Amino acid sequence: MYRLTLLDPVDYLVIGHITRDLTPEGPRLGGTVAYAGLTARALGLRVGIVTSWDERLPLGPLEEIPIVNVPSERTTTFEHIFAPDGRILKLRHRAENLDLNVIPDAWRNAAIVHLGPVAQEVEPNLVRHFPSALIGLTPQGWLRTWHQDRNVRPTEWPEASFVLDQAGAVVISVEDVGEDESRIEEMATYSRVLAVTEQSKGSRLYWHGDVRRFPAPEMEEVDATGAGDIYAAAFFTRLITTRDPWEAARFATQLASFSITRKGIDGIPTSKEIESCIVEVF
Repeated sequence: MYRLTLLDPVDYLVIGHITRDLTPEGPRLGGTVAYAGLTARALGLRVGIVTSWDERLPLGPLEEIPIVNVPSERTTTFEHIFAPDGRILKLRHRAENLDLNVIPDAWRNAAIVHLGPVAQEVEPNLVRHFPSALIGLTPQGWLRTWHQDRNVRPTEWPEASFVLDQAGAVVISVEDVGEDESRIEEMATYSRVLAVTEQSKGSRLYWHGDVRRFPAPEMEEVDATGAGDIYAAAFFTRLITTRDPWEAARFATQLASFSITRKGIDGIPTSKEIESCIVEVF
């Protein structure tokens, strides 16, 4: 059985795994669906989440968002290890795959469909099934692999050209591709709109054969976890509102910069932060 908390229509459908993130400060809620879903809700949209987890993980603020859950014996679990030469990410457990059959009919007409895999869990062919939606991709989970040591590493993405061509907009980080600029350029050739986040540097946007950079304001970084997912939700939402990718990238860069000043889910934007970014964009 699937857990259906509500079957009213939604504006923003996000598909991917809720995660348990093991950090030096203890376990906490994570996953693209968590950060992006809460950001879209903060931006005033009706949000629905399709995911898989073991339901023993406390959902905190996600309790207020309708969820369809594919039951799993385990929640997707990542261990974050911070070493002198950078972060090591280990995949300890993985929940169930997600395909079209688990998406309720009432949610298939969402204006924005965000495919947000974190561990190869989302069926790539889903991009073909929402013809009236803006399909937004954060393909991080399709760009990852892991072996017996459970360390997460960048990998090839065989379906890239097909999936990117079907999407309305794509957001990746330089980390997703191991900072390989040739892969970024290749992905840009297949994508209608490609945004690339670059941590404290801000972001760049590829559109219509042009590329522009959007510097981030200086902020005191406390925790950058989830900033890319917050950027993506802000970008997709602003894009469908304004139909202007440059403006959407400016807005998303500004809004995501606030998130790094707080830890984890606390980095979800506030109404005051959203208003300040809208004023600044215009």
